[in-house]
Amino acid sequence: MRITEALKILHAAGKTSKPFPVTLACGFTPLHLSTFLGAHLQQRLPERRVEVSTGLYGDLAGALERLGDTTSDAIALVIEWSDLDPRLGFRSSGAWGGAAVSDILSSLPSVLQRIKAALEAMPRGIPVAVCMPTLPLPPLFHTPGWQASHAELALDDMLATFAHELQALPSARVVNARRLAEESSAAQRFDLKSDLLTGLPYTLSHAGAVASALAQLLLSAPPKKGLITDLDDTLWSGLVGELGPENVSWDLTSHTALHGVYQKLLASFAQEGVLVAVASKNDAAVVQQALEREDILIPASSLFPMEVHWEAKSGSVARILQSWNISADSVVFVDDSPLELAEVAAAHPGIECIQFGGYEMLRRLRDLFGKSSLSEEDSLRAASIRRSSEFRASSAGSSSEDFLKSLNAVVSFDFPEQPDARSLELVNKTNQFNLNGIRYTEAEWAKKLLHNDAVCVAISYEDKFGPLGKISVLQGQQEGRTLHLDVWVLSCRAFARRIEHQCLRLLFDHYAVDAIEFSFAKTAKNGPFSDFLSSLSAADGLLTREQFQRFCPPLYHSVKEGKRVEVNG
Repeated sequence: MRITEALKILHAAGKTSKPFPVTLACGFTPLHLSTFLGAHLQQRLPERRVEVSTGLYGDLAGALERLGDTTSDAIALVIEWSDLDPRLGFRSSGAWGGAAVSDILSSLPSVLQRIKAALEAMPRGIPVAVCMPTLPLPPLFHTPGWQASHAELALDDMLATFAHELQALPSARVVNARRLAEESSAAQRFDLKSDLLTGLPYTLSHAGAVASALAQLLLSAPPKKGLITDLDDTLWSGLVGELGPENVSWDLTSHTALHGVYQKLLASFAQEGVLVAVASKNDAAVVQQALEREDILIPASSLFPMEVHWEAKSGSVARILQSWNISADSVVFVDDSPLELAEVAAAHPGIECIQFGGYEMLRRLRDLFGKSSLSEEDSLRAASIRRSSEFRASSAGSSSEDFLKSLNAVVSFDFPEQPDARSLELVNKTNQFNLNGIRYTEAEWAKKLLHNDAVCVAISYEDKFGPLGKISVLQGQQEGRTLHLDVWVLSCRAFARRIEHQCLRLLFDHYAVDAIEFSFAKTAKNGPFSDFLSSLSAADGLLTREQFQRFCPPLYHSVKEGKRVEVNG
């Protein structure tokens, strides 16, 4: 991005749009860094108006400490060597030499601790993106430039430990120095003349690279949910129907190790909760034999569903999406054939199609499915999708009441006072059973929970088919005998179990209200929620306790609310 393009992006932002305030904390003159950061954030959040503010020049720690009661929705923290000690920069008049180096090393821990303490004092839920020092150190060490001095290694060690501690903070994310180095080479980062004259040490290109990295951390794209893979010349090398299941390969000896690396990556995805399915034009029996080989690096149990036949792959993808009950824009399709990729892309707008081959493919897949942290629900997701399929198959043709009674279902309610990543993920990714489709930033979600009258309920579920984990979130405010719901989502994995009715029963009983008012808004995808309100005669957005009792079907769940357990029959 050029500076002129960045200015155009900021200028084009709607003046009447809801602002998205961001604080850029850095000890040097921000100038172009601030402009680039605003533009990159604006591209990721086009419906808002990004407003970037900066702290006082030369006082990074103080600027952070003054953010204890910030109203910003995000914070970008850029640390450079001179912020840790002015003598590590070029603008200070402080002496260099052995004594100065020793003094810097002894004082650095207290400076780092002050920065960390300021970040720990930030309001919970505000994302903080941190960029560690990226510029060259001044020539203040006694060793020649090609030899790492003891002092430099000590500095690097302290900074690495510090970055690790920051990454452990709930809302902090640290820029990957290796990836940044690919985007901005070390030789092209520092502008000494600009640093001495204006206080901006970054070249334009480096300012743009740092801003882009910070924006990606502050407004990350939602991770993809599922990957559909081809088999021949993708999961393994060779055509299994021609070579036989024993002769396709994925190892170093056969010079086909990239396929083995791909298998390992998919196996790790499955462990992290990514859905992995197969769409292959092949003989199902032969494929099964190949997947049963002892040297396969991804177990067949991690692949669901398996669409192996001779029909068009676009149809296979359609059935997989239906089985997973997720939209095409949450899915990646990998195949070695450009023709197959084009056919699937044409049939399923929004799906990301990637041709198999090379390191860039592997890195792209990791970026698309990467998460800042993993939750218990992530590890349950793939298994719960399979169980949902079993649930639908078992419920077909049986009496719904008898079937629901036989589930031994347990619905657990929690009342979180602090924001958690899984709840926000559910709110921002659920489409069908969604009260109004409104998405929230981390800071907005945290502020909603901190409201004096805030109500927040998180629901988990399990039955004889296994646990589904956290599958629903409700949030609103109580005013007297009325509960106003602003947020209600329920994962599609939990449909047809009357969990939504159990949620309402809990709200009426736990909060002792006479009515629930829904902030309902029709979206292109939330038809199931609209139908649910209609089934309770609450299409106008208001449900009384009397209405609910009249229209609520029998409920058979055991209910866990805190330490109290009861059965609704």
